Amino acid sequence: MHIPDGFLDTKTILLTSTLSAGYLAYSLKKARTILDNKTVPVIGLLSAYIFAGQMINFPVLAGTSGHLIGATLATIVVGPILASIIISVVLIIQCLLFGDGGITALGANILCMGMIAVWTSYFAYKGLHAFFSKEKTAVVLFIASWTSVVAASAICSLLLITSHTTPLLSTIIAMVGIHSLIGIGEGIITVATTNAIRKAKPELLSEGVL
Repeated sequence: MHIPDGFLDTKTILLTSTLSAGYLAYSLKKARTILDNKTVPVIGLLSAYIFAGQMINFPVLAGTSGHLIGATLATIVVGPILASIIISVVLIIQCLLFGDGGITALGANILCMGMIAVWTSYFAYKGLHAFFSKEKTAVVLFIASWTSVVAASAICSLLLITSHTTPLLSTIIAMVGIHSLIGIGEGIITVATTNAIRKAKPELLSEGVL
């Protein structure tokens, strides 16, 4: 889902960069009231875990790719604000050091994965608990994970379409279709990882939304 340079027009670059910069500034300010000595090492571990997961890419459209995001897992463990910061930092490092995603498209990539995916997973998780009991947490986690990936890919498709980079139908079919499958893998990994954390270090989940 990392959009490379040359795929977005000027207005889209400016809009997404402004939105992402403003949101990150807000998140960093908010993080000062959330961070503590227990949270910092968890953020480091999550960042490394998500970084590794995102480096496994599957080609989707010419120049674009599909991969795991990790938004739901990060949100579950540390909450949406810190999750957004984690994923944004991962995206910045991938862009600057590995050329994964373009510099001009960094705002768009942060918007899709650091904002849309994170908050979609948060609201999906919270909303689904109105229909599922606490015993069905795994089901809720899976659906929230899948939804976050599909939502992010849909916004990514919209940005490409409005920039007149790719045709409407083929973009939606390719990007959203592939990520619908990737979302299944993300859901399974999120559920498995969360269960492992709950058994080994349940206190790590106290800062998130569980």
